Amino acid sequence: MNRNDINWTGYIPAITTPFKRDGDLDWSALPRQLEWYVQERMHGVILAGTSGEWFSMNEAERALLFQESSRAIDGRITILGGCNAYTAAEAIQHARAAQRARLDGIILTPPPYIVPSRRELVQFYQDVSDATDIPICIYNWPRGCVVDMDVDLLDELADIDHVVAIKNSTPDFGMFLKGAYQLGHKVRYFNMPTSALGADLTALGVADGLMGAGGVLGSDHPDFWRCIAAGDKAAAIKLGERDRVIMGAWFNKDFAGNFGSAQAILKTALRLRGVPAGHVRRPLLELTETEVGLVRATLEGLGITTVPLE
Repeated sequence: MNRNDINWTGYIPAITTPFKRDGDLDWSALPRQLEWYVQERMHGVILAGTSGEWFSMNEAERALLFQESSRAIDGRITILGGCNAYTAAEAIQHARAAQRARLDGIILTPPPYIVPSRRELVQFYQDVSDATDIPICIYNWPRGCVVDMDVDLLDELADIDHVVAIKNSTPDFGMFLKGAYQLGHKVRYFNMPTSALGADLTALGVADGLMGAGGVLGSDHPDFWRCIAAGDKAAAIKLGERDRVIMGAWFNKDFAGNFGSAQAILKTALRLRGVPAGHVRRPLLELTETEVGLVRATLEGLGITTVPLE
């Protein structure tokens, strides 16, 4: 497989998983949440990613999340399943669940906490590829996994049979660009910033889009990429500026929350928009009243109408 075997492009957010206040999955909220993303014209969604709190779900919950989401979206947009795990054996079980649910692919970070060596990382992804037939997006996520995979390592991983895409969330923009130019002919390459520079580089075909978090601004996110495709750079830049407002207000440079957890911020913002994004599951905690006010003020400052929280 390679980049030409898939059509992934544009804005594909890692979405939240709707939990009830008691921590149970809210299966009645899930299809309504997913429908909002479809109606907001997302190019796709990622299930059970970092924003989706994969770390607090068991294997059965993740498999059912894949199945129910696939049923709700019914092929209308791309769906990727987050298969992050500490071992290849666990990741393979999640990947097989994604295959059974007929998802379009999976996204997979290095095993977190462990800090694997280069040889161990190659073997980890090779093991998952050998055991499955589903397209794989490798996710370089230094903040969550401690390792920042360099371009030569990503180039080697791109040669693994089922690897078709890379989400490169390195804080080193120079390394990001080097990877875009070196790997773009092999794999789809994601996480170009929504800036004027990002618009120019995307127009030149340097990268394929952004796998962001939450999709809080709705259609503003995917329309940045549609405006570029239509040759309207000015409109794209205006949309990108809105994205950077929330990134600056809510998150720091390594994507951690400026107050509360990133997941609690995203879920609060979506719920303030009327989207049934649910609550966080322990050990994460809900935002305080003051913190909710900060999120509300950012949204309203962007002209977005908010609703009272239940």
